[in-house]
Amino acid sequence: MAWKGVVEQYRERLPAVRDHRAVTLLEGDTPLIELPRLAAELGLKAGLWAKYEGLNPTGSFKDRGMTMAMTMAVAEGSSAVICASTGNTSASAAAYAARAGLRCFVIIPEGKIALGKLSQAVMHGAKVLEIEGGFDEAFSVVRGIAERCEVTVVNSINPHRLQGQKTAAFEICDVLGRAPDYHVLPVGNAGNITAYWMGYREYHEDAVVSSLPKMMGFQAAGAAPLVHGHKIEKPETVATAIRIGNPVSWKGAEAAARDSGGAIDAVSDEEIMAAYKMLAATEGVFAEPASAASIAGLRKLAEGGVIEEKSLIVCTLTGHGLKDPSNAIEVCPKPTKVSGDLDKVVGIMGI
Repeated sequence: MAWKGVVEQYRERLPAVRDHRAVTLLEGDTPLIELPRLAAELGLKAGLWAKYEGLNPTGSFKDRGMTMAMTMAVAEGSSAVICASTGNTSASAAAYAARAGLRCFVIIPEGKIALGKLSQAVMHGAKVLEIEGGFDEAFSVVRGIAERCEVTVVNSINPHRLQGQKTAAFEICDVLGRAPDYHVLPVGNAGNITAYWMGYREYHEDAVVSSLPKMMGFQAAGAAPLVHGHKIEKPETVATAIRIGNPVSWKGAEAAARDSGGAIDAVSDEEIMAAYKMLAATEGVFAEPASAASIAGLRKLAEGGVIEEKSLIVCTLTGHGLKDPSNAIEVCPKPTKVSGDLDKVVGIMGI
């Protein structure tokens, strides 16, 4: 059967939607890619897979939650939606609002959004407002507007968002026939780790799978409030998608790590960028820097001897590399200039 999007695929596990018509761009059904060369590079004798969420319609995992948030916004009679965003949420919200015929307002932090993501928001017709400060200030503005105006907030504070995002855990189990032993993922606003754990627990409670994974979340060192145990006033990291100092789903993330026997740790920007390049060069998978926090985190776990030999590991890659191409251009060698002389070209190639 043709894929119809996560709401139709998992409608019986999404009770809020009942018989409402789904607002969908056919999100979900993203590939679970085995990474044997990367596993060898990291010295792992374990099965390693990547849930490549960059192949969702707007290029990130946000679409899973947005189909639910927008479906319910329409069902509840909303005419406008709003979000604060460092990029991916704005792109997804704008696209799904256009699909639903709703007005969309996006509040972004000044100078803190990758152009690939901003271009999506404006192309889909969102009204984008740039404010002074970071994500936390932008989200504070969104909260204030929601209290004064009739508008639906579609950030992950919206409970329907996490319901949609949990479907990625279902898909992983459906493909593997079991839950992984470890699930490693980036942590920014912390909704994703919360949602995955929700999905795994639901499958386990219904005996679809017989085990649960350890949830291993990784924040950027310059934006690691969960690691330090307090809000970060001015978070900084090259991984703009997780540049958040006061996560909305803080408690949910802590519970996911604690209850699964996992942990939340931090990786440096240098570790993130090394993993970013390694993933693309080793396995041909291009993910944005924030996604590479999961690979950098896995490397840290591998070097620390945490991963048992026969473990099955899944890493979430949250967004496509084309979301933030400027970073790729900056960290990779520039094209070599050469005349069109065949001998010179062959000489430089070194074949």
